[in-house]
This record gives sequence, structure tokens and C-alpha cells, in this order.
Amino acid sequence: MSTSEPAGGAGRVAIVTGAAGAFGSAYSRALVGAGYAVVAVDTRAADELVKELVDSGGQALALECDVSSRTACEAMAAAALEEFGRIDVLINNAAYFSTIVKQPFEEISDDEWDLAFAVNVRGAWLCTRAVAPTMRAQGGGRIINTSSMTLHGGVVPGFAHYVSTKAAIVGLTGALARELGKDNIAVNTISPDYVEHDGPMFERQPEMAPHLAAQRSFAREMVPEDLVGTMLFLAGEGSSFVTGQDIWVNGGRLVP
Repeated sequence: MSTSEPAGGAGRVAIVTGAAGAFGSAYSRALVGAGYAVVAVDTRAADELVKELVDSGGQALALECDVSSRTACEAMAAAALEEFGRIDVLINNAAYFSTIVKQPFEEISDDEWDLAFAVNVRGAWLCTRAVAPTMRAQGGGRIINTSSMTLHGGVVPGFAHYVSTKAAIVGLTGALARELGKDNIAVNTISPDYVEHDGPMFERQPEMAPHLAAQRSFAREMVPEDLVGTMLFLAGEGSSFVTGQDIWVNGGRLVP
């Protein structure tokens, strides 16, 4: 990041979309622990999470936002800027995933296909679009997108729309990294492996987590906190020459 930005996490501001979920809450806790102020964004109320973060001595703001709406994303960025005066990190973590019912591609409805792309791809694009002017004015920033090992791990039947959105995210990351590099804004992707957390999907397939754990070099089930170190690296100064990358966090189940 540029020399105009505060050192370390102290004084920096991070927006986390999908903050009320397992990944988003783990990210938010880690960021506050590293000294960042956190804007916890979700369609669900993130007030409990924000209370926890503030009670722990951190700075945090809860905002409800539909990331598929341009107006909502612009209002979200404006509210973050008004509250904290800057935006240093955007983590595009919001996703349509845990409520998906697997089905053959011919049976996916038009509305469900469009919903997957509206949240998973357009949401990342619109949030990035909303924060980019502030990051440019500050002299730099970090944008962290979220893909998935379902894209890299071969065929995942019944997930055609979801896998397609995650392929699009990797492409979007590369395109944005090229366009925003001149503004000292880094854009990268984290691709997590399967993490059993919340939502109907995980209740329907309890065998999936131990099945994949047995395939990993680190032969255990993955938890949201396993993503925190990679996220903090991409958000911080140590990754200042890293952009356009898709970083796999999978315990060694798959290698490039």
C-alpha cells in the first residue's frame, strides 16, 4: 500500500460482505484483532457480531446491504466512509451457496441461475465499483474476492450455476487487477475448500466434510479460521506485490 496509509492494521478500515456467516464472522474477528475497524455487511443483521467486536475493544459498524443492488452498494460505501473516514480493504465474501439444492443443469431455473450470478459475481463487481474511488483517492487499497475449490477440484454435479460463478470471479479478479494496478489497488482471490458451517446444504450432506478431510495432506476437517492467515496476508503490507492471484486454501487436497 502507499506510504499515505497507516502501518499495520491500526487505523485501517475493512469492509466484509457476508459478515454474518461463518467465513465473514471469522474474518471480522481476525481483522479487529489485527487493529482494523470493520464494516460488517450482510442482508441479515450483523448487530450481534458488531456488539461482540466492540465489546472486545474493536471498532465496528453493522450495515444491511443487498450486494446485487448498485444503489445499496454505493450507500454502503458512503456509510463506511462517513463512519471511519477511509476504506482500505474490501472482502467480497457474500455468496449464494449454502441454500442451494443440487440438481442437474437442465433443472436449474432461470431465476436461480440469475440469483447465483447476481450475488456471487455482480455483487463483487458492484462492491468493488463502489469502493474504488475512495481507494484511488487514498493512493491504494486491497480487494479480496472469494472463489471455491469446487471450480478447481473437477466436476461437481448439480452445481453448474455455482461453479460458473466461481470461474467468473477468478476472471474478474484478473481483469480488475490489470485495471486497478495503476492505482496501487491489489485484487486477489481466495479459493477455500469445503467447510461445513451453516445452512441447509451442510445438514443434507454430513458425510462430505470427513470424506474430503481424508484426501488432504493435513487430514482433518477445514474450519473458517483456516482462511484467516491468507486473508490477513492479502489485506496487509506483506502482499504489496501480489495481485491477480487465486490462492488455494485446501489443506493440500489439491495442488496446482
